[in-house]
Amino acid sequence: MAKKKGEIKNVGLQREIGRRILIVRGKRVMMDRDLAELYNVSTKRLNEQVKRNNERFPEDFMFKLAKNEKDELVAKCDRFKTLKHSSSLPNVFTEHGALMLANVLKSHIAMEISILVVRAFIQIREILSTHAELQRKIDSMEKKYDAKFQVVFTAIKKLMEPPPDKPKRRIGF
Repeated sequence: MAKKKGEIKNVGLQREIGRRILIVRGKRVMMDRDLAELYNVSTKRLNEQVKRNNERFPEDFMFKLAKNEKDELVAKCDRFKTLKHSSSLPNVFTEHGALMLANVLKSHIAMEISILVVRAFIQIREILSTHAELQRKIDSMEKKYDAKFQVVFTAIKKLMEPPPDKPKRRIGF
């Protein structure tokens, strides 16, 4: 089955959306500014709509970052450097909050993009569950085979671990 021209573009956009999903407080979320850009509205307008429809955004749909969370985000991600001197704390939205935003904004673009946002969240969920399943399989194989394969299992587990944070160089004396 051949893909349509628009579908190819959507796949690339879906990947880009997936890159913008962050993990904060153990939840997969997207920043208000990223969603505003995707939904083709200003961040100010997006947050105005959230305030006007506050009852549609409970804590499990949206929450405001704490100052230390914002500072950590700015330190780790170059694309958030403009937040460094901002006095307001950004909102972050879970998958359900991103979908509710599309309903609140009521634009055609928001409706189309919300489908891609949900698909990106689903794709990340599937990747993480595959990773967990692979870990379980390795653990069961490790129990089954003798110590000769221990080196192989150790190497595989090491490859599955996320890279450690690089130590920060001290600035000044």
